[in-house]
Amino acid sequence: MIDLLRFVTCGSVDDGKSTLIGRLLHDCAALFEDQLATLAADSKAVGTQGGAIDFALLVDGLAAEREQGITIDVAYRYFSTSRRRFIVADAPGHVEYTRNMVTGASTADAAVLIVDVRHGVAEQTRRHAWIAHLLGVRQMIVAVTKMDLVGHDAARFAEVEREIADVFAGLGRASGLVVPVSGLTGDQVARRGAGMPWYAGPTLIEALEAVPVDSAAAAERPLRLPVQMAVRPTPDFRGAAGMIASGRIAPGDEVVVLPWGAATRIAEMRIGDRLLNGVEAGQSVTVTLADAVACGRGDTIVAADALPEVADRFEATLVWLDAAPLLPGRAYRLQLASQSVTAWVQPPKYEISVTSRERLAAKTLGMNAIGVVEIATDTPIVFEPYADSRVMGGFILIDPATEATVACGMLHFALRRTHNLQWQAIDVTREAHAQAKGQRAAVIWLTGLSGSGKSTIANLVERKLHALGRHTFLLDGDNIRHGLSRDLGFTDADRVENIRRVGEVARLMADAGLIVIASFISPFRAERAMVRAMLPQGEFIEVFVDTPLAEAERRDPKGLYAKARAGELANFTGIDSPYEAPEMPDVRIDTTAMSAEKAAEMVVALILDSFRDG
Repeated sequence: MIDLLRFVTCGSVDDGKSTLIGRLLHDCAALFEDQLATLAADSKAVGTQGGAIDFALLVDGLAAEREQGITIDVAYRYFSTSRRRFIVADAPGHVEYTRNMVTGASTADAAVLIVDVRHGVAEQTRRHAWIAHLLGVRQMIVAVTKMDLVGHDAARFAEVEREIADVFAGLGRASGLVVPVSGLTGDQVARRGAGMPWYAGPTLIEALEAVPVDSAAAAERPLRLPVQMAVRPTPDFRGAAGMIASGRIAPGDEVVVLPWGAATRIAEMRIGDRLLNGVEAGQSVTVTLADAVACGRGDTIVAADALPEVADRFEATLVWLDAAPLLPGRAYRLQLASQSVTAWVQPPKYEISVTSRERLAAKTLGMNAIGVVEIATDTPIVFEPYADSRVMGGFILIDPATEATVACGMLHFALRRTHNLQWQAIDVTREAHAQAKGQRAAVIWLTGLSGSGKSTIANLVERKLHALGRHTFLLDGDNIRHGLSRDLGFTDADRVENIRRVGEVARLMADAGLIVIASFISPFRAERAMVRAMLPQGEFIEVFVDTPLAEAERRDPKGLYAKARAGELANFTGIDSPYEAPEMPDVRIDTTAMSAEKAAEMVVALILDSFRDG
């Protein structure tokens, strides 16, 4: 079986990457035409469209992309030699496309770092080398291009070779293989050529054919099988399907299903209807377990004698990919292997300069920034350090509001307090607290612009509930800023943290059986959704006090809009900071058509109705 090598090509702009890739594809096609029939089938397996690859079209298309100025994230190319199949990720070289380099390198077995012999090592050379090193790319080959433009000068090549050795020394690794090439003539790409008789090393293709593939090493590690789906084609068949991240597996092996910790054995394994005696890392398989233990998507089947860690607090390196900056404290969705959990990122410990690798103070991370952070998840996950396993240590963050991938990251280790802190069981339950008060707990969350009338309505709601003998507490935005959140400003990150704190307080008060009325601008949907998720279903009632900006500004009871318009008040919601109106609030109050008294009566009626329904 011919194995598959994934590699990423990277380098500074105009260093000859496009020409070199085109030459690789063209020459491999010319040298190995007898393999095209096999390649057509392989291409379908790895996801190319249309089956066989037309190499001439690929070369022409690559040039056309550059000439037309088309920006691509990462272009994947496929080709084959008599010894190996290849997937090459073409990462754009511009400094603003760090995210694309990260994407290409995250699954690569090797990196081909391209350096123009005329210019030598550039800032982007160091940047890409460090990112590849950071992402665990163990094999680096440096292609020194455009040798024909310096007359194939051995002395100039030696100078560049010394510069490259300095780059690798700065990374703390031995210098990689350095190959002089000419993309224009093809010398030392897929064939020797006559231009550089002084060079006795391998061609670029020979070097790539010699790179060891990570999947071989992964097979020697303990079993890790992230479950993609439960399989039950018949009532009597209970299976779990997924791709083996590391290790080997055979019928009779003792395994544990994490994070739950259920011990069992492998009963059988199959691909389709074909039974298997053994499979290893990189292969997809359906297994059946000897015992009726719960096992579905997001679980991980592991070797019983070599358990990975399970934790909910981590240190990680985070690469921020989104145009909008990281908002510490915001709830993101973290995906690691087949696991998907809610996660919160703390303010960065520090940002890392991509060029100098210095540690820089930072409160957030902007697009393309790389930093070290602490992350908390709502439920424990199964993981291994990224240095040991890319599959079990690499993750992405997704903004649940937009479904955009905003970051990727590499887990370092679980924080010690994860193991030291345990949830303390309490005998008197939240239901008992509420029953003692003769009511159900609830959080009534009023959101709207400054001046919309939230505080007035919230105060009336509490007065009416109090008159009915209900046990309540009112949390008001301004009052909270005098105490609990006095250390926070009004940046987006501070607003996120403010609502996180208020949400935790509201949850604790609801645990005490109270009806909590919270009146906050709370401009972001994500944070309102976060507070809703803290509470049992039905206990969070979102009230949108819908007052148009023009009307709120006309009222301006505190004179804040006037100050914001005059430039005296920064980050003011509705003026220079956004307000994300609820899309499906439980209650919408149009204050231009309804009095505060009527609005309060409507909210109270809804609360009492929800109690009767419960």
